[in-house]
Amino acid sequence: MTSALFQAIDLRELRVPNRIMVSPMCQYSATDGNPGDWHLIHLGQLALGGAGLLCIEATAVEAIGRITSACLGLYSDENEAAFRGLIAGLRRHAATPLAIQLAHAGRKASSHTPWDGGKLMEPGAGGWEPIAPSALPFSPSEPPPREMQASDLERVRAAFVQATQRAARLGIDAIELHAAHGYLLHEFLSPLANRRSDRYGGSLGNRMRFPLEVFAAVRKAWPEAKPLGVRISASDWIEGGWDLPQSIEFARQLRQAGCDWIDASSGGLAPGQKITLVPGYQVPFAEAIRKATGIPTIAVGLITEPRQAEEIIAAGRADMVALARGLLFDPHWAWRAAAELGGEVRAPKQYWRAAPRGAEAIFLDAKVGQR
Repeated sequence: MTSALFQAIDLRELRVPNRIMVSPMCQYSATDGNPGDWHLIHLGQLALGGAGLLCIEATAVEAIGRITSACLGLYSDENEAAFRGLIAGLRRHAATPLAIQLAHAGRKASSHTPWDGGKLMEPGAGGWEPIAPSALPFSPSEPPPREMQASDLERVRAAFVQATQRAARLGIDAIELHAAHGYLLHEFLSPLANRRSDRYGGSLGNRMRFPLEVFAAVRKAWPEAKPLGVRISASDWIEGGWDLPQSIEFARQLRQAGCDWIDASSGGLAPGQKITLVPGYQVPFAEAIRKATGIPTIAVGLITEPRQAEEIIAAGRADMVALARGLLFDPHWAWRAAAELGGEVRAPKQYWRAAPRGAEAIFLDAKVGQR
Protein backbone atom coordinates (compact mmCIF):
# COMPACT_ATOMS: atom_id res chain seq x y z
CA MET A 1 0.00 0.00 0.00
CA THR A 2 1.08 3.57 -0.66
CA SER A 3 2.16 5.42 2.48
CA ALA A 4 -0.06 8.37 3.39
CA LEU A 5 2.90 10.04 5.12
CA PHE A 6 4.84 10.12 1.86
CA GLN A 7 2.13 11.62 -0.32
CA ALA A 8 2.78 15.14 -1.61
CA ILE A 9 0.64 18.06 -0.46
CA ASP A 10 0.07 21.33 -2.29
CA LEU A 11 0.02 24.54 -0.27
CA ARG A 12 -0.96 27.20 -2.78
CA GLU A 13 1.72 26.81 -5.50
CA LEU A 14 4.23 25.11 -3.21
CA ARG A 15 4.35 21.33 -3.62
CA VAL A 16 5.62 19.69 -0.43
CA PRO A 17 6.87 16.19 -1.35
CA ASN A 18 5.74 14.49 1.87
CA ARG A 19 3.82 15.24 5.07
CA ILE A 20 6.82 15.61 7.41
CA MET A 21 7.83 19.09 8.58
CA VAL A 22 10.95 19.96 10.51
CA SER A 23 9.47 21.99 13.33
CA PRO A 24 11.05 25.39 14.10
CA MET A 25 13.51 24.87 16.96
CA CYS A 26 15.21 27.76 18.77
CA GLN A 27 19.00 27.37 18.86
CA TYR A 28 19.97 30.52 20.83
CA SER A 29 23.12 30.75 18.72
CA ALA A 30 22.77 33.98 16.72
CA THR A 31 24.82 37.17 16.98
CA ASP A 32 22.76 40.39 16.84
CA GLY A 33 20.03 38.35 15.18
CA ASN A 34 22.36 37.02 12.49
CA PRO A 35 22.60 33.30 11.65
CA GLY A 36 26.12 31.88 11.54
CA ASP A 37 28.06 28.68 11.07
CA TRP A 38 25.99 26.82 13.66
CA HIS A 39 22.79 27.46 11.70
CA LEU A 40 24.35 26.21 8.46
CA ILE A 41 25.46 23.00 10.17
CA HIS A 42 22.22 22.52 12.11
CA LEU A 43 19.81 23.34 9.29
CA GLY A 44 22.02 21.71 6.68
CA GLN A 45 21.79 18.26 8.24
CA LEU A 46 18.02 18.66 8.65
CA ALA A 47 17.61 19.85 5.04
CA LEU A 48 19.33 16.67 3.82
CA GLY A 49 17.20 14.38 5.99
CA GLY A 50 14.24 13.83 3.67
CA ALA A 51 11.52 15.91 5.37
CA GLY A 52 9.05 17.61 3.06
CA LEU A 53 9.34 21.08 4.63
CA LEU A 54 11.98 22.66 6.84
CA CYS A 55 10.88 25.57 9.03
CA ILE A 56 13.60 27.89 10.32
CA GLU A 57 13.30 28.67 14.03
CA ALA A 58 11.38 31.57 15.56
CA THR A 59 12.86 34.70 13.99
CA ALA A 60 12.11 38.03 15.64
CA VAL A 61 10.67 40.90 13.65
CA GLU A 62 12.30 43.50 15.89
CA ALA A 63 15.26 43.41 18.25
CA ILE A 64 13.17 43.67 21.43
CA GLY A 65 11.04 40.80 20.14
CA ARG A 66 13.82 38.25 20.55
CA ILE A 67 13.43 35.70 23.33
CA THR A 68 17.13 36.03 24.12
CA SER A 69 19.94 38.20 22.81
CA ALA A 70 21.13 35.06 20.95
CA CYS A 71 17.92 34.54 18.96
CA LEU A 72 17.55 35.00 15.22
CA GLY A 73 16.10 38.21 13.80
CA LEU A 74 15.05 39.50 10.42
CA TYR A 75 14.79 43.20 11.21
CA SER A 76 17.97 44.69 9.71
CA ASP A 77 19.92 44.73 6.47
CA GLU A 78 22.70 42.87 8.30
CA ASN A 79 20.26 40.13 9.30
CA GLU A 80 19.01 39.85 5.74
CA ALA A 81 22.53 39.58 4.35
CA ALA A 82 23.44 36.85 6.84
CA PHE A 83 20.28 34.93 5.97
CA ARG A 84 21.08 35.26 2.27
CA GLY A 85 24.38 33.45 2.81
CA LEU A 86 22.73 30.77 4.93
CA ILE A 87 19.96 30.11 2.43
CA ALA A 88 22.38 30.01 -0.50
CA GLY A 89 24.36 27.32 1.30
CA LEU A 90 21.24 25.27 1.98
CA ARG A 91 19.97 25.64 -1.59
CA ARG A 92 23.28 24.48 -3.09
CA HIS A 93 22.95 21.05 -1.51
CA ALA A 94 19.28 20.45 -0.70
CA ALA A 95 15.99 20.84 -2.56
CA THR A 96 13.88 20.85 0.61
CA PRO A 97 11.37 23.74 0.65
CA LEU A 98 12.19 26.31 3.31
CA ALA A 99 9.75 28.07 5.63
CA ILE A 100 10.52 30.61 8.34
CA GLN A 101 8.63 31.27 11.56
CA LEU A 102 8.22 35.02 12.16
CA ALA A 103 7.75 35.89 15.79
CA HIS A 104 7.70 38.43 18.60
CA ALA A 105 8.40 37.20 22.14
CA GLY A 106 6.34 39.86 23.94
CA ARG A 107 6.64 39.55 27.71
CA LYS A 108 8.88 36.45 27.38
CA ALA A 109 11.58 38.52 25.64
CA SER A 110 14.86 39.57 27.23
CA SER A 111 15.46 36.15 28.75
CA HIS A 112 18.63 34.24 29.54
CA THR A 113 19.32 31.25 27.30
CA PRO A 114 17.86 27.96 28.61
CA TRP A 115 21.28 26.65 29.60
CA ASP A 116 21.75 29.81 31.68
CA GLY A 117 18.46 29.34 33.51
CA GLY A 118 16.02 30.97 31.08
CA LYS A 119 14.87 33.66 33.53
CA LEU A 120 14.15 37.28 32.65
CA MET A 121 17.30 39.33 32.05
CA GLU A 122 16.72 42.85 33.35
CA PRO A 123 18.04 45.93 31.50
CA GLY A 124 20.87 46.50 33.98
CA ALA A 125 22.11 42.97 33.35
CA GLY A 126 22.19 43.25 29.55
CA GLY A 127 18.49 42.79 28.81
CA TRP A 128 15.76 45.21 27.80
CA GLU A 129 12.20 46.12 28.78
CA PRO A 130 9.71 43.65 27.24
CA ILE A 131 6.36 44.77 25.87
CA ALA A 132 3.01 42.97 26.13
CA PRO A 133 -0.74 43.53 25.71
CA SER A 134 -0.99 44.20 29.47
CA ALA A 135 1.49 44.89 32.26
CA LEU A 136 1.28 41.32 33.55
CA PRO A 137 4.52 39.39 34.05
CA PHE A 138 5.04 35.81 32.86
CA SER A 139 6.10 34.83 36.37
CA PRO A 140 4.99 36.54 39.60
CA SER A 141 8.64 36.86 40.61
CA GLU A 142 9.47 39.01 37.56
CA PRO A 143 8.85 42.72 36.95
CA PRO A 144 5.92 43.44 34.63
CA PRO A 145 6.39 44.22 30.94
CA ARG A 146 5.39 47.59 29.52
CA GLU A 147 1.81 47.67 28.25
CA MET A 148 1.72 48.34 24.52
CA GLN A 149 0.36 51.67 23.37
CA ALA A 150 -1.10 52.52 19.97
CA SER A 151 2.34 53.43 18.64
CA ASP A 152 3.68 50.03 19.71
CA LEU A 153 0.85 48.22 17.94
CA GLU A 154 1.55 50.16 14.76
CA ARG A 155 5.31 49.55 14.99
CA VAL A 156 4.98 45.81 15.57
CA ARG A 157 2.49 45.39 12.71
CA ALA A 158 4.93 47.21 10.45
CA ALA A 159 7.82 45.10 11.72
CA PHE A 160 6.01 41.89 10.74
CA VAL A 161 5.41 43.35 7.28
CA GLN A 162 9.04 44.41 6.86
CA ALA A 163 10.30 40.97 7.94
CA THR A 164 7.86 39.41 5.46
CA GLN A 165 9.24 41.58 2.66
CA ARG A 166 12.77 40.51 3.60
CA ALA A 167 11.70 36.85 3.56
CA ALA A 168 10.25 37.34 0.08
CA ARG A 169 13.51 38.88 -1.17
CA LEU A 170 15.40 35.92 0.31
CA GLY A 171 13.31 33.44 -1.67
CA ILE A 172 11.78 31.74 1.36
CA ASP A 173 9.01 29.37 0.24
CA ALA A 174 6.55 29.74 3.14
CA ILE A 175 5.97 31.70 6.35
CA GLU A 176 4.53 30.54 9.66
CA LEU A 177 3.42 33.24 12.09
CA HIS A 178 4.11 32.38 15.74
CA ALA A 179 0.94 32.85 17.80
CA ALA A 180 1.75 30.15 20.36
CA HIS A 181 3.77 29.29 23.47
CA GLY A 182 3.04 32.47 25.40
CA TYR A 183 4.69 34.87 22.97
CA LEU A 184 3.20 38.18 21.87
CA LEU A 185 0.36 37.15 19.54
CA HIS A 186 -0.68 34.38 21.94
CA GLU A 187 -0.61 36.92 24.78
CA PHE A 188 -3.21 39.00 22.94
CA LEU A 189 -5.42 35.93 22.48
CA SER A 190 -5.42 34.66 26.06
CA PRO A 191 -7.60 36.34 28.70
CA LEU A 192 -4.93 35.38 31.23
CA ALA A 193 -2.39 37.72 29.58
CA ASN A 194 -4.66 40.29 27.97
CA ARG A 195 -6.56 42.54 30.39
CA ARG A 196 -6.89 45.52 28.07
CA SER A 197 -9.99 47.70 28.21
CA ASP A 198 -9.71 49.03 24.65
CA ARG A 199 -10.75 47.41 21.35
CA TYR A 200 -7.89 44.91 21.66
CA GLY A 201 -9.05 43.34 24.92
CA GLY A 202 -12.08 41.84 26.61
CA SER A 203 -14.27 39.88 24.21
CA LEU A 204 -12.93 37.07 22.03
CA GLY A 205 -13.37 39.25 18.97
CA ASN A 206 -11.32 42.02 20.56
CA ARG A 207 -8.57 39.67 21.75
CA MET A 208 -8.26 38.18 18.26
CA ARG A 209 -8.16 41.61 16.63
CA PHE A 210 -4.42 42.34 16.77
CA PRO A 211 -3.25 38.85 15.70
CA LEU A 212 -5.74 38.98 12.82
CA GLU A 213 -4.51 42.45 11.85
CA VAL A 214 -0.93 41.18 11.81
CA PHE A 215 -1.95 38.18 9.73
CA ALA A 216 -3.83 40.34 7.21
CA ALA A 217 -0.88 42.73 6.87
CA VAL A 218 1.55 39.85 6.34
CA ARG A 219 -0.76 38.10 3.85
CA LYS A 220 -0.97 41.32 1.83
CA ALA A 221 2.83 41.72 1.81
CA TRP A 222 3.57 38.05 1.04
CA PRO A 223 3.36 36.80 -2.58
CA GLU A 224 -0.08 35.40 -3.35
CA ALA A 225 1.38 32.14 -4.69
CA LYS A 226 3.24 31.41 -1.45
CA PRO A 227 1.60 29.79 1.59
CA LEU A 228 1.22 31.42 4.99
CA GLY A 229 0.36 29.43 8.11
CA VAL A 230 0.02 30.09 11.82
CA ARG A 231 1.22 28.16 14.85
CA ILE A 232 -1.15 28.41 17.78
CA SER A 233 -1.33 27.11 21.30
CA ALA A 234 -4.74 25.43 21.14
CA SER A 235 -4.98 25.44 24.95
CA ASP A 236 -3.30 27.26 27.82
CA TRP A 237 -3.94 24.17 29.98
CA ILE A 238 -5.13 26.56 32.70
CA GLU A 239 -8.73 27.06 33.82
CA GLY A 240 -10.13 30.30 32.43
CA GLY A 241 -7.45 30.56 29.75
CA TRP A 242 -7.35 30.17 25.99
CA ASP A 243 -8.92 26.88 24.94
CA LEU A 244 -9.94 24.70 22.00
CA PRO A 245 -13.33 26.32 21.23
CA GLN A 246 -11.63 29.74 21.02
CA SER A 247 -8.87 28.20 18.89
CA ILE A 248 -11.46 26.84 16.47
CA GLU A 249 -13.03 30.27 16.08
CA PHE A 250 -9.59 31.85 15.59
CA ALA A 251 -8.76 29.22 12.95
CA ARG A 252 -12.07 29.92 11.21
CA GLN A 253 -11.25 33.64 11.05
CA LEU A 254 -7.72 32.92 9.84
CA ARG A 255 -8.97 30.65 7.09
CA GLN A 256 -11.31 33.37 5.85
CA ALA A 257 -8.32 35.74 5.82
CA GLY A 258 -6.27 33.40 3.61
CA CYS A 259 -4.42 31.19 6.09
CA ASP A 260 -3.07 27.95 4.59
CA TRP A 261 -2.52 25.85 7.72
CA ILE A 262 -2.79 25.76 11.49
CA ASP A 263 0.17 24.25 13.34
CA ALA A 264 -1.59 23.07 16.49
CA SER A 265 0.66 23.16 19.54
CA SER A 266 -0.33 24.15 23.10
CA GLY A 267 0.80 25.69 26.38
CA GLY A 268 3.61 28.08 27.18
CA LEU A 269 1.59 31.03 28.44
CA ALA A 270 2.17 30.72 32.18
CA PRO A 271 4.02 28.55 34.70
CA GLY A 272 0.71 27.30 36.16
CA GLN A 273 -0.13 25.08 33.18
CA LYS A 274 -0.86 21.42 33.92
CA ILE A 275 -0.12 19.13 30.96
CA THR A 276 -0.22 15.35 30.88
CA LEU A 277 2.50 14.36 28.43
CA VAL A 278 1.70 11.23 26.45
CA PRO A 279 2.59 10.29 22.85
CA GLY A 280 0.64 12.46 20.42
CA TYR A 281 -1.01 14.42 23.24
CA GLN A 282 -1.65 17.44 20.99
CA VAL A 283 -2.97 15.52 17.97
CA PRO A 284 -6.61 15.90 19.13
CA PHE A 285 -6.25 19.67 18.80
CA ALA A 286 -5.17 19.40 15.15
CA GLU A 287 -7.94 16.89 14.51
CA ALA A 288 -10.69 19.01 16.07
CA ILE A 289 -9.62 22.22 14.30
CA ARG A 290 -9.41 20.41 10.95
CA LYS A 291 -12.84 18.84 11.39
CA ALA A 292 -14.55 22.05 12.53
CA THR A 293 -13.05 24.47 10.01
CA GLY A 294 -11.71 22.49 7.05
CA ILE A 295 -8.35 24.22 7.29
CA PRO A 296 -5.26 21.99 6.83
CA THR A 297 -3.57 21.26 10.13
CA ILE A 298 -0.14 20.17 11.31
CA ALA A 299 0.06 17.87 14.32
CA VAL A 300 3.01 18.26 16.67
CA GLY A 301 4.10 16.98 20.07
CA LEU A 302 5.65 13.63 21.06
CA ILE A 303 5.24 12.17 17.58
CA THR A 304 8.26 9.87 17.49
CA GLU A 305 7.53 6.69 15.51
CA PRO A 306 6.92 6.35 11.75
CA ARG A 307 3.80 4.20 12.16
CA GLN A 308 2.40 6.69 14.67
CA ALA A 309 2.85 9.49 12.12
CA GLU A 310 1.40 7.31 9.35
CA GLU A 311 -1.74 6.63 11.39
CA ILE A 312 -2.27 10.34 12.06
CA ILE A 313 -2.19 11.20 8.36
CA ALA A 314 -3.97 8.09 7.08
CA ALA A 315 -6.85 8.56 9.54
CA GLY A 316 -7.31 12.19 8.52
CA ARG A 317 -6.46 13.51 11.97
CA ALA A 318 -4.04 16.08 10.46
CA ASP A 319 -2.58 16.93 7.06
CA MET A 320 1.06 16.98 8.16
CA VAL A 321 3.15 16.12 11.21
CA ALA A 322 5.97 18.25 12.61
CA LEU A 323 8.89 16.77 14.53
CA ALA A 324 11.44 18.62 16.64
CA ARG A 325 13.42 16.75 19.30
CA GLY A 326 13.05 13.49 17.38
CA LEU A 327 14.84 15.03 14.41
CA LEU A 328 17.59 16.47 16.58
CA PHE A 329 18.28 12.95 17.82
CA ASP A 330 17.84 11.37 14.38
CA PRO A 331 18.16 13.91 11.54
CA HIS A 332 17.46 11.10 9.02
CA TRP A 333 14.20 10.09 10.70
CA ALA A 334 12.36 10.51 7.38
CA TRP A 335 14.73 7.99 5.74
CA ARG A 336 13.91 5.46 8.44
CA ALA A 337 10.21 6.17 8.03
CA ALA A 338 10.44 5.71 4.27
CA ALA A 339 12.20 2.37 4.71
CA GLU A 340 9.60 1.21 7.23
CA LEU A 341 6.51 2.46 5.39
CA GLY A 342 7.53 1.99 1.77
CA GLY A 343 7.92 5.68 1.02
CA GLU A 344 10.41 7.61 -1.10
CA VAL A 345 12.65 10.56 -0.20
CA ARG A 346 15.29 12.59 -1.94
CA ALA A 347 18.81 12.23 -0.58
CA PRO A 348 22.17 13.68 -1.66
CA LYS A 349 24.01 11.46 -4.12
CA GLN A 350 26.91 11.27 -1.68
CA TYR A 351 24.60 9.27 0.62
CA TRP A 352 22.86 7.00 -1.91
CA ARG A 353 24.80 3.95 -0.73
CA ALA A 354 23.45 4.44 2.81
CA ALA A 355 20.08 2.77 2.15
CA PRO A 356 19.62 -0.55 3.99
CA ARG A 357 19.82 -3.68 1.86
CA GLY A 358 16.42 -4.32 0.38
CA ALA A 359 15.31 -0.71 0.84
CA GLU A 360 17.43 0.94 -1.85
CA ALA A 361 14.27 2.19 -3.57
CA ILE A 362 13.59 4.75 -0.82
CA PHE A 363 16.06 7.16 -2.47
CA LEU A 364 14.59 8.84 -5.52
CA ASP A 365 16.95 9.11 -8.52
CA ALA A 366 19.59 6.92 -6.84
CA LYS A 367 21.99 5.26 -9.26
CA VAL A 368 24.59 3.54 -7.15
CA GLY A 369 27.78 2.13 -8.67
CA GLN A 370 30.96 0.87 -7.08
CA ARG A 371 34.50 0.60 -8.47
